Amino acid sequence: MSIEYEEQLAGSLVDSFPKDFGYGVENMDMMQENLENSPSADNKPRILLMGLRRSGKSSIQKVVFHKMSPNETLFLESTNKIYKDDISGSSFVNFHIWDFPGQVDFFDPTFDYEMIFRGTGALIFVIDAQDDYVEALGRLHLTVSRAFRVNPEINFEVFIHKVDGLSDDHKIETQRDIHQRANDDLADASLEKLHLSFYLTSIYDHSIFEAFSKVVQKLIPQLPTLENLLNIFISIPFLSNSGIEKAFLFDVVSKIYIATDSSPVDMQSYELCCDMIDVVIDVSCIYGLKDDGNGNAYDKESLAIIKLNNTTVLYLKEVTKFLALVCILREESFERKGLIDYNFHCFRKAIHEVFEVSSSTQRTGAAVQSSPPSSSGSGNGLARLKSTALNGTPRSLV
Repeated sequence: MSIEYEEQLAGSLVDSFPKDFGYGVENMDMMQENLENSPSADNKPRILLMGLRRSGKSSIQKVVFHKMSPNETLFLESTNKIYKDDISGSSFVNFHIWDFPGQVDFFDPTFDYEMIFRGTGALIFVIDAQDDYVEALGRLHLTVSRAFRVNPEINFEVFIHKVDGLSDDHKIETQRDIHQRANDDLADASLEKLHLSFYLTSIYDHSIFEAFSKVVQKLIPQLPTLENLLNIFISIPFLSNSGIEKAFLFDVVSKIYIATDSSPVDMQSYELCCDMIDVVIDVSCIYGLKDDGNGNAYDKESLAIIKLNNTTVLYLKEVTKFLALVCILREESFERKGLIDYNFHCFRKAIHEVFEVSSSTQRTGAAVQSSPPSSSGSGNGLARLKSTALNGTPRSLV
């Protein structure tokens, strides 16, 4: 996908999304300058990218959130200062990413590390799997132990990066070795309660998007509700034998999946869904805009059906300006498309209610609670869906 099309899409999404929802930062430079002084900035989860020099931190950020081609990251200069990026303007996920240069000692006495860790939701430490990682493991232990003492609620994630150049056996052995050494260091320091999650990643395949999906999901308070809705959607009583094998709720711009049903995630299925989103966005940016270039490349009418040669059907429909539902099902089951579309309508309405919030409530920071809908025997599919999944769920933004 060309960068021009991606920028065009992101721009159309920002312009078209309701301002009351708190998205649509119009001036990134102004946002970065006012980051520390903005009261709302503290309300957004903060993700820290840390690691040694040339471990691939900036490349990860550029590929996932700025649609840079992996080959173009070879020309990125080494980061020499803390780079703060608010990606909520063109994406559903709403947080800051702080990219730390590897050569900076952020434990210097003049550095306020307590302020940094106190407002952090996730800390991602990137280790270059193709390099000697002894020094990286030492820096990892120093970083997570200090951060844990300041904020025990941080999610600690370790990206074992650049594994595209390793054989499958070497990948497994490297992950096992790093996992063992890191946890041994924590046990020696009596930090058994500190949990590290490990991921094998590369910017040259979809592994980096899947890993970031897992990180982001931990920062979404509505995740259990979203997963419950997806489970209900693929197992509606009338569709017990529908053949809907998997359902993903995707952030369209970043291709991070916000939630999925409870069945295991197959990497090949996830890659197919990502490729489908690329196709939809490419075609929409070419043919979905008006002759003068106005309009939205991705809107409520956006949908796509792709039939594979193994009787599998990929079905994509717009949920919000930023989200899409992608289903994987059998071709014979798709003959009941009308019933699937009806249940999708119920699902979509429930999703909008999960994230519904008034601008006045958002300004005051008050929590908005959804009242339990009636589940009386009206026979209405949406009522059953809402009473099961939305009972008492906070309607707060991600």
